[in-house]
Amino acid sequence: MYSNQDYLSELLVERGTVTPEEITKARDGVSPNQGVVDLLVAVGDVTEEQVAQTIAESAGTDYVDLGGHPFTEHVFQAMDVEVAQRFQAVPLQDDGTYMTVAVADALDFETLDSLPHVVGREVNFVSSTPSAITKVLHDNYGVETEEGDSGTSFTVITEGEIEEADANDAPIIRMVSNMLLEAFRMRASDIHVEPLETTLRIRFRVDGRLVEVESHPKRLLPAIVARVKVMSGTMSIAEKRIPQDGRIQMRIGGKEVDLRVSTVPSNHGESIVMRILDKSSLLLGLPELGFFTDDEAIMREMMGLPDGIILVTGPTGSGKTTTLYACLNYINKPDRKIITVEDPIEYQLPGINQVMVKSDIGMTFGAALRAMLRQAPNIIMVGEIRDVETASIAINASLTGHLVFSTLHTNDAPSAVARLADIGVQRFLIASAVRAIMAQRLVRALCKDCKGPAELTDAEMRMLRLDPAQLEESTIMGPGQCETCRQGGYRGRQGIFEIFKVDDEVRHLINENLSTPQLRRRARELGMRTLREDGIRKVLAGVTSASEVISVTMSDSD
Repeated sequence: MYSNQDYLSELLVERGTVTPEEITKARDGVSPNQGVVDLLVAVGDVTEEQVAQTIAESAGTDYVDLGGHPFTEHVFQAMDVEVAQRFQAVPLQDDGTYMTVAVADALDFETLDSLPHVVGREVNFVSSTPSAITKVLHDNYGVETEEGDSGTSFTVITEGEIEEADANDAPIIRMVSNMLLEAFRMRASDIHVEPLETTLRIRFRVDGRLVEVESHPKRLLPAIVARVKVMSGTMSIAEKRIPQDGRIQMRIGGKEVDLRVSTVPSNHGESIVMRILDKSSLLLGLPELGFFTDDEAIMREMMGLPDGIILVTGPTGSGKTTTLYACLNYINKPDRKIITVEDPIEYQLPGINQVMVKSDIGMTFGAALRAMLRQAPNIIMVGEIRDVETASIAINASLTGHLVFSTLHTNDAPSAVARLADIGVQRFLIASAVRAIMAQRLVRALCKDCKGPAELTDAEMRMLRLDPAQLEESTIMGPGQCETCRQGGYRGRQGIFEIFKVDDEVRHLINENLSTPQLRRRARELGMRTLREDGIRKVLAGVTSASEVISVTMSDSD
């Protein structure tokens, strides 16, 4: 849409390009979001080239046919993609002092005024057609545009089906689409787009390990960042000085997938991480998460309690949220009201009321929890207990007839007691409210198609404290190589767990103010299986390898 439709229509009449009658007819037929000249072009009374030449004559600029213009890679590096998109501008020449730029509307005084300040050069404007400018932006910046109320703007794609990218798509659109599709095919949990000093590195995290999959010229970074922000629909393409978060919803390979997008400015440009949230994982039961029958029975017993707190602990990326969602999915029945408070909401669960923390407007974990209790829920999930306010409200909720699920960042299960005490919760409240604490880690599962018998090394035997008698009834398995696991030997991950039930004796020990090592020793005497011991069970069962368990667990003596 041009800046001054009436003035431009008068210029077209003066040049004899259109008649006054055609202008009058166009004015009678325009829609609220359309200008007179736009309609004249749409119905064919005037061509884009005629309009561009009229603007050039009035503005005292040259008209340039971009279709035959020789472009160099250097000139596109002189103007960021956000600037090119905002002003619908194409750089043609740049010598560091003067820049020649083609625009569709050289009568737009905002563009004439602002662009020189933005690019830090004196600008020589030339005129061209909107479609020619759009094509150049597509081909060289990867910008996808559509005509809107206030000129040309990014098309916001928040949901769509990604299969193989179309050959007619712009190069950057194809690149980003193929990157997402390949990440999904490799079962990646997240995508890392990282600008280095001279290159752009693409890495996928597959089964917990980062794998470099591509390297591109660094000049593509602004276009890729812009494309990802456009797909999110909520992130600003003009702002690259501060971190931003967004979400992309789409279908890939017939599955609904959410991508949590995070951009952070670094010394070499904006870095992007896209976390892939596959909604099919919500349907996983406890056995699929890695629970053996005995641990599954304990968890089902805990989930059937009418009140109390169940804590899941572990570092970032240990699968805590997935376990909590699986628990909620299991107990989600029509006769129960379940409310969650999360930061952010990772998966949208049908039939469950989910509240997102927004600290900037005062919607903290504590504030959300207080509001939730007035909604009369049966079951509450708190994404994470971070401070004494959240902990106190959660504990009070558990003591007044609610079943509460939450997470903590601790290395093992017994350490959660000390962690709650450290943030200010009194020990008698911990003893009264907490019903169970479960620590967990994720280990890579051996590929079922290529795993085969293996022998443990002497070092592995010592570290796992195994004796030959334990191996007589088991067949230790190790990784192989096949197409299913892409020659890696592992496919998927499973959890290993340490479940600490808080019974009457444990409550007494908590009230006695035992140290964490003392509490841990007593918990083991009462039957608690450690993370490493559960990992050993999975090694003996052929689920994973000894090296995996050793790498993610500490020894029991530690």
